[in-house]
Amino acid sequence: MLQVAHPALGKQWQTWLLNSKKNIMAFKKSTQTPFGVTVQDAYIRVEGVQLVTKNQISFRARTSVDGVLPHFADVGYECAYDIQGHNPIAQAYEHLKTLPAFEGATDC
Repeated sequence: MLQVAHPALGKQWQTWLLNSKKNIMAFKKSTQTPFGVTVQDAYIRVEGVQLVTKNQISFRARTSVDGVLPHFADVGYECAYDIQGHNPIAQAYEHLKTLPAFEGATDC
């Protein structure tokens, strides 16, 4: 669930937060574990989205073998946030798609 650090977001955000588990998206991409093992179609999910300011979010991209097993990679990111735009999870995914590390990733 999202952790909100900004009190001025109001009731619309409270409702969205309660339903945020329905807003899960993921990527698949072949990647290498820290142990040097290549995982075909590893599952990468955005988690821990937090509002840093009304114009910026921070989040984690966690990678696991299949989305069920514990993650083997956990990397933090920050990006610009448009309060009038899509939900913050979608904005986090859109940001990741612009990074070289996620080139070739496919949506789940």
